[in-house]
Amino acid sequence: MPTKILFAVGTLVAIALIILQTKSNTDVAQIWKTLQSQTPSIERFSKDMIADQPEPVQRYFLHAIAPGTLLANAVHLTMQGTIRLAPNQDWMPLQAEELLSTQGFIWKATAGQGAMQMQGADYYTNGNGRMRFSLWGLIPVVNADNPDVMRSAIGRWAGECFWLPSALLPQRGVSWCAIDTNTIQASFKADNEPMTLTFVIDNQGRLLRSSLLRWGDQTEDKQFTEIPFGGEYPAERTFGGYTIPSQMGAGWWFGTDRYFEFFRVTIEQAVFQ
Repeated sequence: MPTKILFAVGTLVAIALIILQTKSNTDVAQIWKTLQSQTPSIERFSKDMIADQPEPVQRYFLHAIAPGTLLANAVHLTMQGTIRLAPNQDWMPLQAEELLSTQGFIWKATAGQGAMQMQGADYYTNGNGRMRFSLWGLIPVVNADNPDVMRSAIGRWAGECFWLPSALLPQRGVSWCAIDTNTIQASFKADNEPMTLTFVIDNQGRLLRSSLLRWGDQTEDKQFTEIPFGGEYPAERTFGGYTIPSQMGAGWWFGTDRYFEFFRVTIEQAVFQ
């Protein structure tokens, strides 16, 4: 009898996990569809759009967007690389795809392998940010949905807009300034959250590294605070008129002796929409 009871309980738990995962997959699919359904732009990039900007800002955009390119509202990225959860942990293989939009982002990923393979998504849109990951796509490991997670997700979205340069044009409500010949800053708001991105570019306008203050809990007491976050970009590729970083290494406490790099990816494809 006990064996039958345990079997019945195990079956019910498995069914419950499948139902939860199915709902999660449905939610993710709906968010992806929403971000993808924006009205396509008919406006094309021209030098006139940045003619009143400081020379380094003009240099960046003229390198990132070819004149005549349609101003995309979103980009669909496929990527592979490695990720780790703590400085003392091993790197895990990572495969992911992301839809980055002027309205937010959704990142679907599979990390690890074998018994430690995790699947899930990280997203922010319409004032909502969430992180959901499960072991083997069934057993919940992370399911975070609160104001701190949303605020951190806004920082991720802002910090990855270099993959969608059209979202950073002055016409999209972004204010630019030049700190020096090779350092520029973009300022804007996302859900009333002020964001300042700092880009370091070379003499051709290629993005070398970027940084911002991002809300996170990578602290000794695990309390959320603004933390320097950023990345470096050793390679770039051109996709459909956009030249964007194709290799990336990023992490918390960027630019300090506490730097924790946890994310390394190569962009395999980028489709602008």
